[in-house]
Amino acid sequence: MSGFPKQTFEFLAGIAAHNEKAWFDANRPLYEAGYVEPGKAFVAEIGPKLKAISPEVQFDPKVNGSISRINRDIRFSKDKRPYKQHLALWFWHGDKRGWDRPGFYVHIEAERVFLGTGMYGFDKETLDSFRQSIIHPRSGKALVAAVAAVKAKGDYAIGEKTRKLMPRGFETDPDRAEFLLYEGLTAGIELPASAAAKPDFAEVCLEHFANTAPITQWLIAEVAG
Repeated sequence: MSGFPKQTFEFLAGIAAHNEKAWFDANRPLYEAGYVEPGKAFVAEIGPKLKAISPEVQFDPKVNGSISRINRDIRFSKDKRPYKQHLALWFWHGDKRGWDRPGFYVHIEAERVFLGTGMYGFDKETLDSFRQSIIHPRSGKALVAAVAAVKAKGDYAIGEKTRKLMPRGFETDPDRAEFLLYEGLTAGIELPASAAAKPDFAEVCLEHFANTAPITQWLIAEVAG
C-alpha cells in the first residue's frame, strides 16, 4: 500500500469530534474506506515482513484480529463514549491472539502516530515473573543490555514506569533497580500523523520495530515465553 489514505484521517478526526452512533452510522462508508480496508492492507503488507525481525510474530488482517474494533468497552468505564478515536493494529507473539502478549503496535490518530513494542501492562502473575527476572543476575543483566541496545538506535521512550515506591521483597543492583517500578515494559516513538500517509510508512514502521525488538525478545525469553 502507498500509505494510509486521506479518508483515514477524515474518519479519525470525525469520530473524535462526533463520538456518537448517529455520526458513525451516517459515515460508515468512510469508516470502511478509511479504517477497515487500509487497515487490512497494511497488516497484510507488514505482517510477513515482520517475521524477518521476529519469526514467531502472529498477525491476522481483519477486524478483531490485528485490527482493533472501533467500539469501546464501556461496561466498567466512566468514559461512556462509544468509539475509539484511533486505529490500533497489533502483531502479537504466541498461539493465542491477545493484547497481554509481547508484540508490535501501530496507533494512528488524526494528529499523531505512535509505534510501540513490548507489553503495556502485566497481569499479577506476569508482573511477578517480570520482577523475578529483573533481580536474577543473568536475566537482569540481559534486560539492561536490551534497553541499552534500543536506546542506542534512537530516541525511544521506555515505559511503563508507574510506581513511586519499590515493591516489597524485591531489591537488586542499582543498574536495574529502577525497572522494579515498572508494571509493563515498552519501547515507543511518536511521529506526526503525516508519516502514516507517506508511501514508505510500512518501511518506517519496520525500521522502528527492528530497533526496538530487543525489548520484545527479552520479554519472550524471560517473562512471557
